[in-house]
Amino acid sequence: MPFGPDSSGLTPLQSDLAAQLTARFQHHAQQVLSWHAAHRRLVHGSVLAGLVGFSALAFGIAPMAPDAATLPQRLVTEEIVPEGLQAQLEALESLDLELTRADLTRSSDSAEGLLARLGVVDGDAAAFLRKDPTARRLFQGRAGKMVQVTTNDAGALTQLVARYPAERANEQLSHFTRLTVERVADQWLARLETAPLQTQVRLGSGTITSSLFAAADAARIPDPISIQVAEVFSNEIDFHRELRQGDTFSVVYESLTADGEPITWNSGTGRVLAAEFVNAGKSYQAVWFPQAGGGKGGYFALDGSSKQRTFLTSPMAFSRVSSGFAMRFHPILKKWRAHKGIDYAAPRGTPIRTVGAGVVEFAGWQNGYGNAVEIRHGNGKSTFYAHMSRINVRKGQRIEQGDNVGLVGSTGWSTGPHLHFEFRVNGNHQDPRKLLKSGETVQLAATMRPQFEQVAQGVKTQLRIAESMRGITVDAE
Repeated sequence: MPFGPDSSGLTPLQSDLAAQLTARFQHHAQQVLSWHAAHRRLVHGSVLAGLVGFSALAFGIAPMAPDAATLPQRLVTEEIVPEGLQAQLEALESLDLELTRADLTRSSDSAEGLLARLGVVDGDAAAFLRKDPTARRLFQGRAGKMVQVTTNDAGALTQLVARYPAERANEQLSHFTRLTVERVADQWLARLETAPLQTQVRLGSGTITSSLFAAADAARIPDPISIQVAEVFSNEIDFHRELRQGDTFSVVYESLTADGEPITWNSGTGRVLAAEFVNAGKSYQAVWFPQAGGGKGGYFALDGSSKQRTFLTSPMAFSRVSSGFAMRFHPILKKWRAHKGIDYAAPRGTPIRTVGAGVVEFAGWQNGYGNAVEIRHGNGKSTFYAHMSRINVRKGQRIEQGDNVGLVGSTGWSTGPHLHFEFRVNGNHQDPRKLLKSGETVQLAATMRPQFEQVAQGVKTQLRIAESMRGITVDAE
């Protein structure tokens, strides 16, 4: 076989190889044409995808192209003529629009006044609210009912829903009343229902700059939650004297809702579920944990040690000691004598709580003490609360730690609103501050330890999340 080049310039081996490649190419080309005829749409889509990919590649290398600022520019102006006003109005009328507004009732509200404030233009609805016995409850009792209305585009009422505390006193902390007024088949109807409040877990954190309340306000944490936080850590931190600028706190708490709407009564909050407070560089944690068998729960550190003692450290959440347990010059008698208790200065009407569980031994007027209450706690211990403007308990009543016994006042021998508080052991007066801090702690049952560990682990995660979002309050769900 000759090995030299032929007339085409190829060797015989190269010519043979070229012929084989040509035959294979023609064979594959014929297959591609046949497949294209059977899959024309897919081919078109693939080509389009390729073009898109190519355009992306072109965009990726665009910086290599000439600077657009140097290219010729042309301004194209086109006048856009909108449809006529009548056509636009007709288009709007064809839409079925619904508008929703919400507000709180006021003590001066009338049916017409409330509806007007909510943007409702409906004389028939106002007349029904005035005349129907069920609908009239909207304006009875306390103001502050949460009202939500839905209207059509003409302002006519289609539905009104009011939510407010449950009408039965024993349900007011756990339920709400829902009053619904709506038009059904060209007829107004009103109905009342009682439904349970729902709880929504929220996270919040803050930094102390001046006070706990100021930091909580900046983080949009409700005041009742701040008070609970102070109570939880009251045995470890003196919130009157030991707060420092730069102290931080994180809290997990319940927010109460009615049909998903945050309520405006009962402070709108439930219980603090967990909290952490860093004071002067030292960290304190607490978690709420119920007692076995569904009994009353308590706060525990994350290691299981109790935060709760037999007695609270103070009969008021926030107050100032104006006179201690010592000799003092009496402001009315004008002579030195022993002061057998502690005076807490506070505004008139400030709630007073019992520092421990017990039975009311006395409730009434007692000479210079004015309105006073004495509570027997057992083991010879009793506490005494005086100068109250109002007494909220009666003799023989069984009360729990933290229950409200009355309000701060200035009755009896008093020069201004304050609480006179005494602690007695077997009839002998003792320094309240020493005894309150030395109370026994509530212990966690050993059988509940595994369950507590699970709760504590979840709380650690929530507190870390709250800490990472300092100054912001968010839903945990």
